[in-house]
This record gives sequence, C-alpha cells and structure tokens, in this order.
Amino acid sequence: MIKKYKIKKFRRIKRGFTLVETLVAISIFTVSILALMAVLSQGIADTTYAKQKIIAGYLAQEGIEYVRNMRDTKVLYGSGNPWNQFKSDFSPCNSENNACGFVKPLPFSVSTCSALNDCKLYVNDGGYDTNPSGSYSGFVRKIWMDTAGANEVKIFSKVSWTQGSGSYNITFSENLFNWMEEI
Repeated sequence: MIKKYKIKKFRRIKRGFTLVETLVAISIFTVSILALMAVLSQGIADTTYAKQKIIAGYLAQEGIEYVRNMRDTKVLYGSGNPWNQFKSDFSPCNSENNACGFVKPLPFSVSTCSALNDCKLYVNDGGYDTNPSGSYSGFVRKIWMDTAGANEVKIFSKVSWTQGSGSYNITFSENLFNWMEEI
C-alpha cells in the first residue's frame, strides 16, 4: 500500500523589527554621525589654525622686511651717520613691552604701539596696516630692536592672534648689520 503524505504548507509569519531593534539601530547610526561630525569640525578648526599661522608668519616676516628697508634707505640716502640715525629711530622700541609698529605709506615711520592702537593690524585694500579705517584683522604685530654691538642690531617681529579660546603668537628675529663703510 502506498502511503500518501500530505504536504503541509507552512505559512511564513511576517514580522517587522521590534522596538528594541529599532532603537539599537538608531543609536548606532546616531553615534556614527556624531563621530563623523566631530572629526569634520576638528578638521575645519585645524585648517583655520593653519591658515592663521601662515598669515601670521608672513606678517612677522613683513615686519622684518620693513625694518631692513628702513635701514637700507637710511644708509643709502641718509646724511651724517645714517646707521646711528636708523638705530635712534628704534630707540623707543627696546623690548617687547616697548614695541613699535609702522605707519604707511613710504617712507615708513616708526611709532610706539600705544600711539598705534596697540599695534593692531587692519585690512585696508587687501593689505594689512595700522590704519584703523579698515576692518580689524585679528592680528597684532609688535617690532622691537636689541642692540647686539656697535654695528649690529637684532630685530624682533612678533605677531599675535586669538582663535577660539586660545591665544597664539609667532616671533621672527634677524640680525641686521651696518654694511656701509664709514669714509
């Protein structure tokens, strides 16, 4: 005798996600998004810091260049003892606490930071200077001189800025010499 088997059809029970599974999935997704946002915001902050530091470096070097230009102009076109005249222009700028800045246009003149709105730099026509008619750049440049000998001075150019909750600065220095022979 041949047995006949009944084939049972199994019904699939359609079930969705439970509430707990849904909450776990949303939590994992949220943590992933928050981590990504934290990495992106730190990257943006680091990029902004790098940009500010590059600008500050250029401004500090520009301060050294201004002083070198003044020395060269005095020595080439000055009369009497131009080296001593150059040094006397910087006599009030003898330390970081008694620093100076520049007033444009050419020829540059030196003024103490107290006379120049604390040596704050403003953006005027795409350039940085101490003229407060422009918008404040966030940078402060202070320049001072230390006498290293009769024919040598050391020039310091310090640029400071604040970003976020931190204060930063960069200082360049260079020795300048009296390269003109006395006749």
